[in-house]
Amino acid sequence: MDKSLAAALVWFRRDLRASDQAALYHALRAARRVWCVFVFDRDILDDLLAQGSRADRRVEFIHDSVRALDADLRTLAAGAGAEGGALIVRHGHAVDEIARLAQELQVQAVYANHDDDPAALARDARARGALADLGIALHTAKDHVVFERDELLTASGTPYNVFTPYKKAWLAKVDAFYLGAYPVEKHAAALAAPPMQTKMQTQAPLPSLESLGFERTNLHALNLDGGSEHGEALLADFLARIDHYDTARDFPAQKGPSYLSVHLRFGTLSVRAVAREAWLRMQAGSRGAGVWLSELIWRDFYHQILHHHPHVVDAAFRPAYDALRWEHGKAADAHFDAWVAGRTGYPLVDAAMAQIAQTGYMHNRLRMVSASFLVKDLGIDWRRGEAYFARQLNDFDLAANNGGWQWAASTGCDAQPWFRIFNPVTQSRRFDPQGRFIRRYLPELAALPDAAIHAPWLARPAELEAAGVELGVTYPRPIVDHAEARKRTLARFAAVKAKK
Repeated sequence: MDKSLAAALVWFRRDLRASDQAALYHALRAARRVWCVFVFDRDILDDLLAQGSRADRRVEFIHDSVRALDADLRTLAAGAGAEGGALIVRHGHAVDEIARLAQELQVQAVYANHDDDPAALARDARARGALADLGIALHTAKDHVVFERDELLTASGTPYNVFTPYKKAWLAKVDAFYLGAYPVEKHAAALAAPPMQTKMQTQAPLPSLESLGFERTNLHALNLDGGSEHGEALLADFLARIDHYDTARDFPAQKGPSYLSVHLRFGTLSVRAVAREAWLRMQAGSRGAGVWLSELIWRDFYHQILHHHPHVVDAAFRPAYDALRWEHGKAADAHFDAWVAGRTGYPLVDAAMAQIAQTGYMHNRLRMVSASFLVKDLGIDWRRGEAYFARQLNDFDLAANNGGWQWAASTGCDAQPWFRIFNPVTQSRRFDPQGRFIRRYLPELAALPDAAIHAPWLARPAELEAAGVELGVTYPRPIVDHAEARKRTLARFAAVKAKK
């Protein structure tokens, strides 16, 4: 193969794997020597530290994944008979570090994968300029989704704003080509050994969490390890039960979800690989696989919404709903604090909030229930809940988090209709009928009978006494009446509708 470049640098970001990696593949094909780098970006890490916590599961997950990536790259290089592969790791401001390293290595191009988050786009624009000043190109490629940006448009050439026709177009276009893996292994001989001036910095390539300003969390106790090997093990486990996903996914006490979201978020698994597995099984008749593939399509959908409508980061997708009058003041703040603390008096909501606080994970059904409760029972601006989830979720992804919150708040594209309001008690009885999930996260209610655990304030005094539950003491009374809150929400939205 006639390679046009003498040397290139691959900049890893949210794509922490050595296999089926678009930027790595393109660099290996184009250059005779290829180095790989990951930057612990101070622009991101310093912001996390400023929020007041040195314990962040996402940073630890990334830290683990970078260590695994270094090992995988070395193995990839050895398998191709190359002496390189070691990952160069830096800690600093990403744009400065990439420009400095690219100049030091005398590469002609830097390769990276797309990231459509507004902050990432701004970073990449700065990097492109800094590299251009040095005579170095920045090439980026699609890797994080199956279809992106303008790849799926309506017949009139506009982006889809409704999911069902988007899904139909997605399924009509997808094929083995779009889900095929990039054959990185065929070109791995181009992986280069670090030059002498860099080699000393890569003998111990990974700074400790402590040197980055962070500390260990309960990540490993949660069986959530970084790196592709762990992601692939979780995928294998899920594929053994994917046929039942459609019936198991809504029940938080069951092992129904894939638990792959954090690996997709940080790219330790290829979205093409997991979508291909679901697509093939769907074609073979698996309803569960088809339903899970729809979840991956929702992921693509929200990413293209963010790309075409970046205003959703700070405002409603539908501008008219920016006029909604949310609750504010001391009472609203107290309600928000109770929601965060899992002390609303509604057990399913409180158990969900305990889950996210303790694990950084929340079951998808419960994300909808807890978001609906904040917005439509407490009347609190969805942006406050979105920001809390952004701080807590291991799998936080701006496009998906924003899309999910605006769906629940009825302010987004193809959202839950504003007049459909989740009843937290009905949801609890339907999706946690034996109260197994509630008992796991609210042990103070564990001794209540199944019928009483969903709404303790309706339990008979004898049941409460026998279970050791004293309302207002060991467990709070409901902070709002759902029926009354529903009326206020209908009036809140009706007032906006009347002005349209």
